[in-house]
Amino acid sequence: MSIDMNGNGRYNQSVKVHFLPKTRPGRWSIWLILGFILFFTVFFLFVAAGQRGGATFFSNLYLTVPVVIAAVSGISAFFVGIIGVIRSRERSVIVYLSTLFGFLILLYCLAEFIFPH
Repeated sequence: MSIDMNGNGRYNQSVKVHFLPKTRPGRWSIWLILGFILFFTVFFLFVAAGQRGGATFFSNLYLTVPVVIAAVSGISAFFVGIIGVIRSRERSVIVYLSTLFGFLILLYCLAEFIFPH
């Protein structure tokens, strides 16, 4: 990163954008979003194997546990990604994507709690 002073008193910073993360929070964000995908896939495999939900959310733990772990993993990917971008100055494209995906998961979970069906 180069910083130089131009004529009007502002600093020019060249920002290098990478595809893979360079910081620890960036790598954690990627692993957490991959964990979301893994546990959501496990949930759908259980559904394909014949598991069905019951009267309440916790009626069938074979379905509840993977969904809860997936949700926590996705929401954590958002917050860890934000920390990586702001505090650690992570400039990785894949971290931005995992943070966006984690934000969408957070919005979906909030909508499910606020507007249950």
